[in-house]
Formats: sequence, structure tokens, C-alpha cells
Amino acid sequence: MPRPSKLIRPLIILALLAATVVAASGCGTTTANTARGRTLFVQKCGVCHTMAQAGTTAQIGPNLDDAFAAARSSGQNSETIEGIVKAQIEYPRPENGDPAVSMPRDVVSGQDLDDVIAYVGSVAGVPGAHPPEVPGGPGAQVFANNGCGGCHTLAAAGSGGVTGPNLDEVLPGQAMAEVQESIENPNAKLAQGYPANVMPQNFSETISKEEIEQLVEYLIENTSGSKSKGG
Repeated sequence: MPRPSKLIRPLIILALLAATVVAASGCGTTTANTARGRTLFVQKCGVCHTMAQAGTTAQIGPNLDDAFAAARSSGQNSETIEGIVKAQIEYPRPENGDPAVSMPRDVVSGQDLDDVIAYVGSVAGVPGAHPPEVPGGPGAQVFANNGCGGCHTLAAAGSGGVTGPNLDEVLPGQAMAEVQESIENPNAKLAQGYPANVMPQNFSETISKEEIEQLVEYLIENTSGSKSKGG
């Protein structure tokens, strides 16, 4: 797998041509919806990219905060970053089926593309960025902060990820202990049709015990039919 520096290098090269890219791309239009762009980013891009404000932590592709932090600190504005991101999406390196090396062309297009690039341009590499507060209590915040919606569909969270199981479908009937184990040891019991090692294996290390308990309670409460007690 290429080192992150090699993955990020095309972004640096594109930054040198950013003024041309921005002029050609029509970025910075007033029609872009950054809130919608965030939702699309989590669903379409968060399965591969880390970005703090989106709450995504995937490490398949470049960390977008790392990729754009230097450009932003050197004075590159949001519209310049929008242009770079648009070029990367529309003209990625030749696709070879390995997401660690390249990404598919046109992951998003049209208005979806405008919304995503406006969102990424506004938050990527911003110091201290973090996910916005969400309704639904502390468990909902844990769900959002850790990018769970990028992989899972959950109606209560308004998420539509499809990399992992639809939580509205697989959690009803499960006890709290089962839900907690699926977070802390996801390979212990795999949902039908999903391979091992898709879900991060270290949530028990990166999420506090209290937050995991809050997350489990939130999931139980918002998937009808789940059992509220362990066992």
C-alpha cells in the first residue's frame, strides 16, 4: 500500500494549478448546500477518507485534513480547495480497482458534486474542526462523531451508508450485550452477506467505555424491537 505522502502528492501538484482549476470549474457558486454536502460526504466519501468535521476516520484514501492543512495555513482559500477536490473527483488517477491507489471516477456528480466540494472546501484542514452537535442525546453524538453513518443506515440519524449492515434491519431483536459486542468485537458475529474486517477493530480503544454505553443505548432506543436488557 502506498505511503500517505504518495497519496497526497497529487493534491499538492494540483494546488499549484488551483487558480486555473477554480476558474474552469465554476466553484464558489451560491447554489451549493454545505449541509447536504456533509451528508453526501459521509455516505459517499467517508468510507475511504478521514475528515474531522465529518466525523469520518477511514484510512483507505488520504486524510483530507492532513492533505489541505498546509495549503490552508499558507493562505489558500476555500474556493481554491473546492477546485482541487472537484478535479480529483472528476479526473482521478486511472482506476485500477485498488481504493488505496485510486478512486472511482464521478463518485458524485452534478448538484451532489457542487454540494460536496463546497462542504470539503469549507472544513478540510481547518484547525480544531469537529462534528457539529446533533439532536438525539449523547449516543447520537457518539454515532456522529465516529462517522458511523458513513457505513450504516439508521433512520434516527438520517444516515444512509451501505458499506455495513442497515442497523434498522439487523438490530431489532438484539440484546444490549450483543450490540455492544458488535461494536467492540465486530468480527465475532458477522451480519449475513458482509465480510470480516470491514468495520474498524479498535473502537474499544478509540471510544471510551461511557461513550460506547451511550451509543448502545441510543441504538437500542432507536431500532424498534431491540431488547433493552443484556443477555
